[in-house]
Order: sequence, then C-alpha cells, then structure tokens
Amino acid sequence: MEAIKKMLHYMKPYTLFAVLGPILMCIEVAMDLLQPTIMQRMIDTGIANQDNGYVVTLGLMMLLSAFIGLIGGMGSSIYASKAAVHFAADIRRDVFKKTGQFSSRNTDSFGIGKLITIATNDIETLKQAVIMTLRVFVRGPLLFIGSVVIVWFTARELFPVLLAVIPLLIVFIYYFSVRSGKLFSKVQQAMDQVNTKLQEMLAGIRVIKAFDRQEHEKSQFKSVNDHLMKRNMTAEQLILTLMPIMMFIVNAGVVAGVWMGAIKVNEGTLQVGVILAFINYLNIMMNGLMSSSNVLMQIARAVPSAKRIVQVLDTKVDITEQNQPDIAEELRGEVEFRRVSFSYSRNGEYVVKDISFKAKAGQTIGIIGSTGSGKSTLVKLIARLYDPDLGNIFIDGTDIKELPLGTLREAIGFAPQKSMLFSGTIEDNLRFGKEKATMNEMEQAVQSAAASEFIDRFDARFEHQLMQGATNLSGGQKQRLSMARAFIRQPRILILDDSTSAIDALSEMAVQQALRKAHPETTVFIISSKISSVMDADQILVMEDGRIEALGSHSELLANSEVYRDIYSSQSGREVKYV
Repeated sequence: MEAIKKMLHYMKPYTLFAVLGPILMCIEVAMDLLQPTIMQRMIDTGIANQDNGYVVTLGLMMLLSAFIGLIGGMGSSIYASKAAVHFAADIRRDVFKKTGQFSSRNTDSFGIGKLITIATNDIETLKQAVIMTLRVFVRGPLLFIGSVVIVWFTARELFPVLLAVIPLLIVFIYYFSVRSGKLFSKVQQAMDQVNTKLQEMLAGIRVIKAFDRQEHEKSQFKSVNDHLMKRNMTAEQLILTLMPIMMFIVNAGVVAGVWMGAIKVNEGTLQVGVILAFINYLNIMMNGLMSSSNVLMQIARAVPSAKRIVQVLDTKVDITEQNQPDIAEELRGEVEFRRVSFSYSRNGEYVVKDISFKAKAGQTIGIIGSTGSGKSTLVKLIARLYDPDLGNIFIDGTDIKELPLGTLREAIGFAPQKSMLFSGTIEDNLRFGKEKATMNEMEQAVQSAAASEFIDRFDARFEHQLMQGATNLSGGQKQRLSMARAFIRQPRILILDDSTSAIDALSEMAVQQALRKAHPETTVFIISSKISSVMDADQILVMEDGRIEALGSHSELLANSEVYRDIYSSQSGREVKYV
C-alpha cells in the first residue's frame, strides 16, 4: 500500500473536489435509505386505514426525496470525476517528464512497451479506482450500515437473518478481492508484452512486408494476445462469479425473512409493510456490499498499477548533473576521451574499450570500422546519452559530467543513424533543432544538407506535412532533413552518425563542401562505413572490436594500418601496398 500512499500525494490540490464528492453522495444515500421507510408507512398506516390523503402526502415525499437524491448523485459524480481526471493528468504529466529524463539505459531497463502501458493503461486504472472510491466506496458502506441500523430499529424480529447473511457476504467479498488483485497484476504483465509486440510490428512493418513475414508476425502476436486473453478471462470470470454467489445468499435471506415474517404476521406481532421494507433493505445491503466489493477489486487492480507508476517515478536517472555544475560561457568544441570504456549490460563485456584521443576545436574527425565495432556508441557518449563505465570525456578541458546537460546538448548537433522525424510540417521539424530559427536560417540549413532540391518541389515547401515517422519521404530525403535539423543549430560539435548512407555521391559531396564553408569552426564527427565520407577528415579513427586500431589522416592510415588498407581496397577495388 506504500505505492497507493505515494499516489495520494497527487490528490492534495483537488482536496475540495475529493471532499465534495463523498458529501453529496451522503445526501443521495440518505434519500435512498428513506424510501423503504416511507413506503412502509404508506402501507401500514395509509393503505391499511384507507387514508388516501396520507398516501398522497407520502407519495410526494418519496418523489421529493428521489429528486434530492438525484441532485446529490449528479453533484457527487461531477466532483469525483473532476478530482480523478485532474489526479490522473498530473500523474501522467510527471511520468512523461520522468521518462523524458531517462537515460537510454533507463529506458532499456523498462522497455518501450511497458512504459506505454504504464503511461496509458495503469494510470487509467488508477483514475477509475479514484472515481469509484470517491463515489461508490462512500455509497456502498453507508447503504450497508444505514440499512443494518434501520432494520435493527424497525424490524428487530427479522434481524437474525442478517446475522447469517452478512458474514457470508463479507467472507466471499474478501476472498474474491484478494484473489483478483493477484490476477490483475499478471494481466498487466501480459499487456506489456502485447504493447511491446505491437510497437515492434508497427516500427518494422516495412521490413516485415519486404521479407514476407506477415504470417510469422501474426503468429507471434496471436501468442501474446492469447496469453493476455487467458489472463483477462481468468480475472474477469473470477469477478463475475461473485455476483451470482451474492445473489444466491441474498435470495436465501429474502426467503428466510419472508418465512419468519409470515409467522410473525400470523402471530400479530409484525405488519406486512415491515416485511416489504426488510426485503428492500436486504437488497440495499446487497447492493451496498456488491458495490463495495467492486471498489475493492478496482483498488486491487490499481495497487499493481500504482507500484509500476511509482517504479518509474522513483527510478534513479543515470544521467544527472552535479549540484553546482560549472557553467561555461560558450563551448569551443574541443573533445577529449581518456581511457573510456562502456558496456550496455554493465557485465564487463565492453562495447568500447580503453578509448583515448583528442579532437581540437574545428577539426573533422572521421570514425570508420566494421559493423559492431563501437562507432555509434562512441559518439552517443559525447552527448551523454550514456555515461562511460570507465574513464572520462572532456570538452574544452571540463569533464562533461560537470557541465549542465542543457549547456552540453545545446552545443551539439546530432543527426542519428536512424533518421527520426516527427509528424507535422518540415518547418516544425527544423524548428525542433532551433525553436526560433528564421526563414533565412532554415533556407541555409536545407541548402547545406542538400535538402532544398526536394523541398522546393513541394507546393507548400516548409509547410509540407510529414506523416508519422515521415513515411511520405524517402530514406535519403529523411537523412538530409535530419542533417538540416542538426545544421540549423549552428552547433560547436556536430555528430553525423552514418547519416549519408542513403544519399547519393553528388549530394554527399555537396554536404561535405557546405560543412567546410558554413561550419568552419565546428568540431565535426563523421561516422561512416564508407572511406569516401571520411577521407578528407583531419583525423580518422579506425575502430575494431571496440578499440581504436589506428588513428591518423587518410595517407597516414594507408601507410600504417592494415585494417584501413583492407577497407580501402574493398571499396576502391585497388590494392594498396606499403613497405
């Protein structure tokens, strides 16, 4: 319940709504409890004595009490929903904010599918629990307690029936509530698997179609979906089983009450109206207990959801700032790695190993190597998407852990290996790099990235709408727009992570010329599998198995690095021999 206590902190700003809801519900409950008593008086006094005026008066009182109960119920629903909806919105805001602070390692530890489930299904479950608690959990116990008290004072001869019925109802409610909580925890885990699979399928739909693996993916989804269905079926069947059991117990109580009441009526110690009122109150008790059990089950559902939400909110973010970071006026862009090693799994199997090199401000650094050699991982460390396990990274002589994250990342322009564009206009995507970019700056950025060629063909140009994932652009167009988004920042450090792989040779040459002309003072890191992309760099790092196998200019590496010569020979078709 510790997780629930932490969640209740979010209810404090809406305490007024949370109080008004139950108070208004008390009014509705009072009117509901009054109805059987009025009906009893109408039968035993008005109808029995053929007093029509009395009957009409009590009938009007019943209508008035029903109307007052309606007002109370409507008010309770309005304020309870206001409290719950705002409560859920605040939690969702903080979950979104926290996940936005996550390092890549934090995100990997949860998985995208689970985070989506938490931000949607779990928070919605918690919201429903709050609404039901503020309304139904007030209504149910009050109806039950009020009915018991009224029966004690008005139909004490039939009270023994309650002593038999109530304990049975409470035992079954407790058992089903505890059991359902455990089952719905498993349902949430199954939902994570479905969301993860769905997210993977939608992200890789083109690959799935290209390899004609639709049937395989259907089979995979069917497996996780059937697993969720079975978990849901078990949980829902358990809940639905409770209602017939409670109805059986209550009906047995009604039979016992009528039987005992008939005996008392024959003896002249009880009136018929009392029996009818008793049956109504017994049904009200059952409804009160049933609604309370539904709330308990909803709370049982909400407890695992609350735990998962708290798990996100309490997660210690790997990438943090120091309490008093050194704030630089403006970074120049000098980058130095000192004995840096990094492992994604933190099991000692390093993806990059003992990396040391220095890039002076304004230099272009090429990074080349085979797939899996650690090229992309290396540059992710510069932007602190991950922190190294060993060693340090310095910018302008300051450890990047001592720089404010905002200062560090504002100085970096990043065109990732997989071009990630957002739905909206081309202008929106460019302004993602620089929010207050002028039209002239956007024009220069797309020209530098050789993107103006295709943008000018659109009727709306910068107002051209991109679909989700920019699926209405080709791979090369997405890469060029991604680079333009990085260029528009005028960064001190520019990272191009294999961002020209889908671009033709002429466009790549134009991009390289624009880089030298428009960004002469920018430190540029170019990660590529093509030597043509890095051969003009000031320094080229040749990566192999997570290490720097060689470091130097193109001509130096041809003379000194066998690995580089092999790459060059395979791509140029010419064998290079140095003695």
